[in-house]
Amino acid sequence: MTREIRAKLVDLLSGLYGPRAMEAAAGLEERIEAAREARARRPRSEGNAAALPSGMLLISYGDSLREERRAPLSTLRRFLDGSCADFVDAVHVLPFYPSTSDDGFSVADWRAVDPALGTWDDVTALAEGRGLMVDAVLNHVSASNPWFEAFRAGKPPHGRWFRTRDPAFDASKVARPRALPLFTRVETARGPEEVWTTFSADQVDLDYANPEVLLEAVDTLLFYAARGASLVRLDAVGYVWKESGTSCLNLPGAHAIVKAARLALDEAGTRLVTETNVPHAENVAYFGAGDEAHLVYQFPLPPLLLHAFLSGSAERLSAWLDGVSRERLPEGCAFFNFLASHDGIGLRPTEGILDDEGRRLLVAAALERGGDVGWRDLSGGGRAAYELNVNYLDALSPPGADDAERAARTEAAHAILLALDGVAAVYIHSLLGSRNWKRGVEESGIKRRINREKLDWLRVREELAGDGLRAKVFRRLARLARVRKSTAAFAVGSPQEVLALDGRVLAVARGDGRTGRALCLANVSDEALELAVPFGTRDLLTGERVDPRRVRLEAKRARWLGEMPEGDRADMVSDAQMEAIARGAAELRRALADADSGRYTIVH
Repeated sequence: MTREIRAKLVDLLSGLYGPRAMEAAAGLEERIEAAREARARRPRSEGNAAALPSGMLLISYGDSLREERRAPLSTLRRFLDGSCADFVDAVHVLPFYPSTSDDGFSVADWRAVDPALGTWDDVTALAEGRGLMVDAVLNHVSASNPWFEAFRAGKPPHGRWFRTRDPAFDASKVARPRALPLFTRVETARGPEEVWTTFSADQVDLDYANPEVLLEAVDTLLFYAARGASLVRLDAVGYVWKESGTSCLNLPGAHAIVKAARLALDEAGTRLVTETNVPHAENVAYFGAGDEAHLVYQFPLPPLLLHAFLSGSAERLSAWLDGVSRERLPEGCAFFNFLASHDGIGLRPTEGILDDEGRRLLVAAALERGGDVGWRDLSGGGRAAYELNVNYLDALSPPGADDAERAARTEAAHAILLALDGVAAVYIHSLLGSRNWKRGVEESGIKRRINREKLDWLRVREELAGDGLRAKVFRRLARLARVRKSTAAFAVGSPQEVLALDGRVLAVARGDGRTGRALCLANVSDEALELAVPFGTRDLLTGERVDPRRVRLEAKRARWLGEMPEGDRADMVSDAQMEAIARGAAELRRALADADSGRYTIVH
């Protein structure tokens, strides 16, 4: 261990642990050294993926796809290795640990795989040939976790791992993500006590004021890295540090804990991703000085892009993205861009960007289009809309839209997503053209289930080979990802500039003279437009020649333009031709899969 890292650890932890800082630093030093040695012993053919995804990162629950007599994680791998092999470079598997509630986020054992999903072998197999991102749910554990049971019994060391209500602690300003009690009464060997529960009564916050908790958390992160994780996502990490009289959100102590995690994961060759659903300035602070997160979620993008489609104006989206494009990120850092996820569409990141009228437009659209709204309590009383619980595809289109219109709008939205600098993450239900899962909400009473449907893989496979909504959306998004992956101008870190062409159009230029240039044009209005653009003689998605002096943009549609090499012949590929080719490929994959399952035999 270098003196520099040792000094960093002591300095970092002194503000957290005072006289116990040396003890905590020694524990972290031991773990970091072990991670370094393990990485050195790893064969070069193995290990964590070094490059960030150049095509698409797919977000999925371990059991989003199901089939009989097969572990869901194995089914997910079949989908990735087959239908997605040439455009999905990485997969984010949402919590696959044993859990008691919150669809995986009330973790009963940080280091086990839920047997209903598969085994660690199934998880590590997902990392073969692609990046693997896993969740580290470090802020809290399930009330059924053995650690919490030991706390209730007063057994060391876990009897000191959880925070209880302290009459001297001023919790009046604590930020509340949900309209639920901050403390939960539990019976212990010492009598009734109230424990801190930021998210729900079944999710008990760990006490990071005890350095033993930090050391266990870092151990777990390195455990994930050893099993092939190239990216680790710190879930709700902004809440991990508490101080009296503060919001207990995004405090310096939380940033110090992220820095400690980064020092450890750097030695394991694994990147760190922070998930902090807060206004932009607080969010990007988790890059630190290049010593915290490698990737930060781009939370304003989903609501602002939806607002543009609903209002018919790209001005607020363009202004915000122009500011983001001008920010100089620390070396090796990038944004984690997404539109849909397992959660709702967060509204807190729009603070300072959209006014109340803009947020009301989003809320009204979610309700009109079959969704709902999640609320949070305000510290001064009252409540505010926290997130929209609606499938992104449904949110983009009016209730009466047909499949062709829904697919085209979904493609346009994702053409923006996949054109932006950073990692492009697409939720599995967006890729598969899913709709609002109202039955899941009705049966569970959980609003977020609207976007968490469990799908029968054999049925989905049949639908992808057809002409319905799933097939239309999948083919369009797959084409976008393939073109992104093969176009140097879209690479992570390639220059990005927002152009002011028309208030109804988002125009993003990527690349330079070294990488070549690409131009994303998205018309969010309800009318077709024609405009002149500074460059672009070829449609990157169809090969069609383009006159940059007169580029036509249909309503709620997007185009990607690039330069036509001199003397090259541009072959036009229509959507109908593309779908015919895709159907043939899908039928071949299905036949091969049937043969693999023993249902049929292919005779050569």
